[in-house]
Amino acid sequence: MTTTVDHPTQEARAARGKAVRGEVPRDRHAEWSSDQRKLEPLDLLAEQALTRVPELVPIRYGRMAASPFAYYRGAALPMAADLSTGPRTSLDVQLCGDAHLSNFGGFASPERDLLFDVNDFDETSPGPFEWDLKRLGASLEIAARNRNFPARTGFKLVTGSMRAYREAMHEFSKMSNLEVWYSRLDMAGVAQRWGSEVSSDVLAGFQKTAAKAESKDQLKARAKLTEVVDGELRFQSDPPLLVPVSELYSDRDASQIKDMIHEGLRSYRETLIGDRRHLLESYELVDVARKVVGVGSVGTRAWVALFEGNDPDDTLILQMKEAEASVLERFCTKSAFNNHGQRVVEGQRFMQAASDIFLGWHRVPVGMDGNSHDYYFRQLWDWKVSADVDNMPPETLLIYAKMCGWTMARAHSRSGDRVAIASYLGSGDAFDRAIADFAVAYADQNALDHQALVDAIADGSVEATLGV
Repeated sequence: MTTTVDHPTQEARAARGKAVRGEVPRDRHAEWSSDQRKLEPLDLLAEQALTRVPELVPIRYGRMAASPFAYYRGAALPMAADLSTGPRTSLDVQLCGDAHLSNFGGFASPERDLLFDVNDFDETSPGPFEWDLKRLGASLEIAARNRNFPARTGFKLVTGSMRAYREAMHEFSKMSNLEVWYSRLDMAGVAQRWGSEVSSDVLAGFQKTAAKAESKDQLKARAKLTEVVDGELRFQSDPPLLVPVSELYSDRDASQIKDMIHEGLRSYRETLIGDRRHLLESYELVDVARKVVGVGSVGTRAWVALFEGNDPDDTLILQMKEAEASVLERFCTKSAFNNHGQRVVEGQRFMQAASDIFLGWHRVPVGMDGNSHDYYFRQLWDWKVSADVDNMPPETLLIYAKMCGWTMARAHSRSGDRVAIASYLGSGDAFDRAIADFAVAYADQNALDHQALVDAIADGSVEATLGV
């Protein structure tokens, strides 16, 4: 069956964006009230826990309880449920699904350039463009409160980020399709776009972060995570955060897990293009460990695999991370892929300017728990670094917020109708201010939700492991 692709004119696309204003006025995006909530956050978190590794779930709760911002990082599903009850445009894009400010950062392109981009796609799925912006905007407001910044600072962070998105979307709407596809943000681009707005100290801080990113590579991963045992390189033991498979299971079960990983590698490598498959096959698997990652992801099955190439100094560490259904799926569109690992990979390729050369997916038909699980693969570290938002001065955080806004616009432009979105947003700041107002209201809600989790831990109804 042949699929017909429509190619509307620029004028028709712009008219569509303006028409959507009539369906969902821009000022309506400011709306949030707990009265519209249909699903309770703690119930949703408990629902997610049912499919996760039981002994790791208390770590997730403990990490989320650390602060309102930490709670927000782990509460992608509760927020998706809340967003589904509010105003919603028909301007769909490939969403990140968890676009808080800590899910942006630096990483290496295949050409070994340091790029700034979105770096977490576990929840990626199609949906209304504004959902990513509400997630980002609220995270900036919550981060500002976490730092005890004045209310005015939070407002400037959110509106600055949204203005950067809006102006970038107008820029992209005038570009050719190929120009949009090749657009990326590197350190030179940061200096060119925002250098005149900041002091030399701020730019020096970004350059220092860039230098730090370039040192966070496979060599550093090997130095931090491995040790020599009986003359052979193996993963260190640091339970519960990093546990070699030989410690998790009996000899027989550990051997079975390794066989599953081997089988998974054979399936996964078929998702790589030929030259990268050849490169992967030049490495030999030598060890496997379970690794706890992130905040919201804690409890999902995540493994690291250690490979050796020409000699013990030629190593590769891949992360094999479970991919469950996106938190957006029940509220938006069901995934077009029958493997959620593929959903993550395809979404990442859609949204990122450049992606890891080892990005791929596979399914373990039957795991140790008797269930099948979808996974995606990537390098564990490849110049990856996240900004230290807990210590950024307001001036630096504002530029970071603008970088996030620009990056989100570039990502959305690759999959959505950038002309219609730009037309919907317009040239004024109505949308920017609406998201800022939403961010204030939702940050208030988030503080209450965080306290509800803290109270549930205190009264024993939720088990949590603190400080891990």
